[in-house]
Amino acid sequence: MQYRTHTCNELRLTDAGKQVRLSGWMENIREVSGNLAFIVLRDFYGYTQLVVEDEKILQVFRNLNKESVVSVTGTVRERASKNPKMDTGDIEVVPDSVDVLGKCRYNALPFQISRSTEADENIRLKYRYLDLRNPDVKKNIIMRCNVVSALRQAMTAHGFLEITTPILTASSPEGARDYLVPARKHPGMFYALPQAPQQFKQLLMTSGFDKYFQIAPCFRDEDARGDRSPGEFYQLDMEMAFATQEDVFAVIEDVLPPVFAKYGTYNTASAAPFRRIPYLEAMETYGSDKPDLRIDLTVTDVTALLGKCGFGPFEGNIIKAIPVTNFNATRKQIDKLIADVEVVSGNKSYWFRLDENGEIVGGIAKFLQENKEEIISALNLKPNTFVALSAGSKGAAQKTAGVLIKKLGEMCPDHMDKEKYEFCWIVDFPMYEIGEESGELEFCHNPFSMPNGGLEILEKASRGEVDPLSITAYQYDLVVNGVELSSGAVRNHDPEIMIKAFELVGLGEEDVKSKFPAMYNAFCYGAPPHAGIAPGVDRMVMLLAAAETIREVIPFPMTKNAQDIMMGAPGTVEQKQLDELHIAIVKDEDEQLS
Repeated sequence: MQYRTHTCNELRLTDAGKQVRLSGWMENIREVSGNLAFIVLRDFYGYTQLVVEDEKILQVFRNLNKESVVSVTGTVRERASKNPKMDTGDIEVVPDSVDVLGKCRYNALPFQISRSTEADENIRLKYRYLDLRNPDVKKNIIMRCNVVSALRQAMTAHGFLEITTPILTASSPEGARDYLVPARKHPGMFYALPQAPQQFKQLLMTSGFDKYFQIAPCFRDEDARGDRSPGEFYQLDMEMAFATQEDVFAVIEDVLPPVFAKYGTYNTASAAPFRRIPYLEAMETYGSDKPDLRIDLTVTDVTALLGKCGFGPFEGNIIKAIPVTNFNATRKQIDKLIADVEVVSGNKSYWFRLDENGEIVGGIAKFLQENKEEIISALNLKPNTFVALSAGSKGAAQKTAGVLIKKLGEMCPDHMDKEKYEFCWIVDFPMYEIGEESGELEFCHNPFSMPNGGLEILEKASRGEVDPLSITAYQYDLVVNGVELSSGAVRNHDPEIMIKAFELVGLGEEDVKSKFPAMYNAFCYGAPPHAGIAPGVDRMVMLLAAAETIREVIPFPMTKNAQDIMMGAPGTVEQKQLDELHIAIVKDEDEQLS
């Protein structure tokens, strides 16, 4: 290559005496005397030390700021003082000439490249191209590339075809807000960016394709979380014709373990078949449909035991308890635990402790003295056991208990083996739920899922013979270390069952036809049974890298507030563009753009 004969991580002691050409960024310069300086040159692959012994060449480097891009030609020689921390630590290069390829015009950088992860996140994202120069940041993106490649190879080996689906499509009610795109040629009408390729992949099954997959971009106008990026994300989207839930599980349990074994930070992972936990059992036992099975704590219902102890918040409510043995936290740490749980769950939690003498102390202990022996026996408490408690409606008590388990696991190394990957399937999700905002019956997860019991159970529900909330569906989530890696389902491929399922949420046949015309019509031409799933690529790489947030494994992520502060998105556009799209921006009464 014109600019280099070797990379900055390639030269070894066997190359001593060779004339070479290297190119990269000047990371550091350290002058020892008037005509001697040590320079660290960095490229994508690694580092090489340069030793400048020529005054003329040294002057070139003196005139450069750090992070300038240079190309040097010189001779390799053995280092007198070797550096075992560098792959190239046995050698150094003495430059004969230097060419400046890209001068850094700023004297000061927004952060030190090698310590960019310590900088404020917004500054890192604004200067992401500098942040990515840090090898520790770059390695996550390299891992992402390798993981995607491995997933593609594995899916192809299983007979799946990679097929891309449209980005501009129609808006459909899939659980999150759409990103809308105005249609210039159709005034007043909009495309939507796909929340997922859900309908397209099902239509591929009706088209006669047997196995489909793609590394699919998905767009949802959602708020950010540590494991969710706002705006867009990628998933390993797959669908199989003539397939059952078992067929999907078999593929995923064959594809994912080798990827986690090869690229995972931790050496231990669940072996197939993964544990299966019904949704209701997960909520009762772990207080969550995303249990972290690395934590050995579980929930016990103590409503009958503590409901009449005289403590006001317990009266008339469901009460859950989580006993924690060998608990050595201070009162300050306990207070922080209770406060943190309330922030996350929105509900208060409570506690007491069985001390070394077998006495119930602390927290709500004074309300428990009369039933002390019964409580100790029922919960099988041993000395130095802490008991965390939640109370409220069933859902609130479960949710709070789930947050308590997570926080307690993080506090107690004896109860959490962090350095491994624990997989499980959550199965038998409810088909319907009561919406928090609407107060009406809504689909719990995917509206295109096949209900357990098929048409018969839906007809019974419509006649009032069965509670719709008791209907479960062939819906399943794959959970890893308390993170929902993917959701999937056996699809509802029968138009008659589809219409009946939507009738229960107040949508009639005409609504189904108008909202999902392509899918409804396609199913009327004969559709095979089919099932699928879509593991999240971003979350997968986050887990493999043991990263704190999903933003650490995305090349150019948005901020938590869904802004790209590097590119200035979202931003304003010219009036001409708005006119072409037949869009007018109006101000509300408070003079705010709306």
